[in-house]
Amino acid sequence: MALEITDANFEETVLKSDKPVVVDFWAAWCGPCRMVGPIIDEISTEYEGKAVVGKVDVDANQDFASKYGVRNIPTVLVFQNGEVVERQVGVAPKKSYTDAIDKLL
Repeated sequence: MALEITDANFEETVLKSDKPVVVDFWAAWCGPCRMVGPIIDEISTEYEGKAVVGKVDVDANQDFASKYGVRNIPTVLVFQNGEVVERQVGVAPKKSYTDAIDKLL
């Protein structure tokens, strides 16, 4: 399962990570988010120990969603050394997410 990332732990979990980080910005009421969620969970398992994979519920945690200009969900951001290096808005195939991680490993 993907990590639950909140405004409280975002900096420590995402920005200070020494591994690539995939962050899925989502909400429970969002239909497309429910399509991306299982993909993110799969990636979390497959990349355990190699990358950090987590989800931010934008209804409960708006600070970093706002900071990174997340206007539509699902939005998946890939971070390397605290910087956004990839952005995927909307539903995408699993390969587009794994390719983004693989480029950083």
